[in-house]
Amino acid sequence: MKKKTLLTILQYVVFLGLGIGIIYWMFSKMTAQQITLMFDSIKQTRLWMLVPIFIVGFLSHWFRALRWKLMLEPLDIRPKTSNTFFAVMIGYMTNLALPRAGEVAKCTVLARYEKVPADKMIGTIVAERAFDVLCLALITVLAFALATDIVGKIVHDTFGGAASNVTLYVVLVVGLVLGILTLVIIYKKYSHTAIGKFIKGLAEGVASIFLLKKRFMFIVYSVLIWTMYWLQIVLGFMSLPSTEELSLVTALVVLIVGSVGIIATPGGIGAYPALVAGALSFYGIDASTHGQAFGWVSWFVQVGVVLVLGALSLILLPIINRTPHNAQTSVD
Repeated sequence: MKKKTLLTILQYVVFLGLGIGIIYWMFSKMTAQQITLMFDSIKQTRLWMLVPIFIVGFLSHWFRALRWKLMLEPLDIRPKTSNTFFAVMIGYMTNLALPRAGEVAKCTVLARYEKVPADKMIGTIVAERAFDVLCLALITVLAFALATDIVGKIVHDTFGGAASNVTLYVVLVVGLVLGILTLVIIYKKYSHTAIGKFIKGLAEGVASIFLLKKRFMFIVYSVLIWTMYWLQIVLGFMSLPSTEELSLVTALVVLIVGSVGIIATPGGIGAYPALVAGALSFYGIDASTHGQAFGWVSWFVQVGVVLVLGALSLILLPIINRTPHNAQTSVD
């Protein structure tokens, strides 16, 4: 077995094991009554609300496909929008089974149906990742600015009475500066290693985005993508009686925390509901019952959207592409 394949399998086992471990830990801390109350809360989900949530989820992936298509133009790759969308969804579905394999999958799928080299598109994936990290950082700063009191409470409960809102902002600024300096130092010391090349790739990826001819549309699509993610949380709040009164800012905080959970384990299994429930506890929502109920409902819906659209993509791709077309001509 190749070393790379072995590392991929090991990575999957470790992260999946982490997700399962979190689930076990969550339920082990709950009493039988709390578990019953959690499932009772889940049963109260307004099923009709799943329709607009699914539509918003679809739009988030559609805008991502449009953004990726925009990034491919400088490479003289002009795929059909439908093929780009199908490739994105197959990539997301692949990530649920094999973390980080989705990026390769979507490039491979698009390359197959558009008759272009897959390796030409890898750079755009790095650039996308880098810009999404930047977007998440900006959204985090915005959430902290809008929810200073609640974030201050979190810091206070975590570090004690010495923490204040001023302390929080100082920590954020200092942390950001130290993070950038750390990356610079690591790059200078290990520029010829895999770590150095990764840091360089991230920097070049972000820079390349601002060199696009259609920069404005790239920014518009990025805003729309994250707005759809946020709306999914807002609509999710409205789908449960226990969370329907939560605010738009709360949804922003949950979006950030949930994003961390998605990164931590395959598809966010275990980590997403746990982190979301913990965040909601600071808004007066009982973490062991209603908090976890919302976390699990939100997670199942997001994964469901990916599975449904991913499966449809696998079915529709060969059907739509029965008639050959010029890969260099955009057909929308």
